[in-house]
Amino acid sequence: MRKSIFGGILLLVSAGIFVAYNALFTVHQTQQALVLQFGETKRQITDPGLAWKIPFVQNVVFIDKRILDLDSPAQEVIASDQKRLVVDAFARYRIDNALRFYQSAGSIDRANSRLATVLNSAVRRVLGEASFTAVVRDDRPELMQQIRAQMDVEAATFGVDIVDVRIRRADLPEANSQAIYSRMQTARQQEAAQIRAEGEEAARRIRSRADRTATVIIAEANRESEQIRGDGDAERNRVFADAFGQDPDFFAFYRSMQAYEQGLTANDTRMVLTPSSDFFRYFGNPTGQPNGAAIPASPVTPTGPAELATPAE
Repeated sequence: MRKSIFGGILLLVSAGIFVAYNALFTVHQTQQALVLQFGETKRQITDPGLAWKIPFVQNVVFIDKRILDLDSPAQEVIASDQKRLVVDAFARYRIDNALRFYQSAGSIDRANSRLATVLNSAVRRVLGEASFTAVVRDDRPELMQQIRAQMDVEAATFGVDIVDVRIRRADLPEANSQAIYSRMQTARQQEAAQIRAEGEEAARRIRSRADRTATVIIAEANRESEQIRGDGDAERNRVFADAFGQDPDFFAFYRSMQAYEQGLTANDTRMVLTPSSDFFRYFGNPTGQPNGAAIPASPVTPTGPAELATPAE
């Protein structure tokens, strides 16, 4: 008897736990919940905590209420100035109406697929009315705000609030980028060639000026050296003339010795001269007189009126 009572109590407790397990559920802080009964929404729970439902009749759908990312593949856009752009944009959104989101999209993956189409359409509309410079440099923040505003209007039908839209990259297509790069490279090469040509021209002017200045300096130095050399030669000739005037015989002897020193070199002393040549006159006669010529007598200073200089016998 007791065993049957204990078994019945255990069975009731187990049934109660099973019912409670199927009737209670937990809503986390990052979630919101929809209680559905036969496909119809009965309640929407946005506050975290413990909640209940009718077991076996109602079921719960959890929907994320955090900020979600929406990545869209890069697409080609034609700007207002007919320039092509490859634009890579992304968006962030939050589900603010869980019931509408569940009814229109059903899941986050399906919502991302439909919102990506909305994002691409908004990007094409807004950037198609802007110029290439505005997209790339000048007005990108304003353009992103316009894309966000247009996308927010269409995303409201999904129960979604668009938090932010950003353009990650906006560049020219690869072929256009290569062409522009080639043009830029050619322009820089032309600029470099022009700069080198101007530098070479300036270098030639500087070298020409330096050569002209060097030529003038050398010419003036040569002129001064020639003038100094001429003055020196004139002084030397004057000294020689004075010496020749004082003692012509010694001057003739000195000049002959210089001629011997220059003519009779160590390597070759052969000379072809006539017997009567005046070149070797000092070899035959120390006085330089031709052989057989009379040697003039040295004047003798008279010591008295009756003494006269007579030649030696």
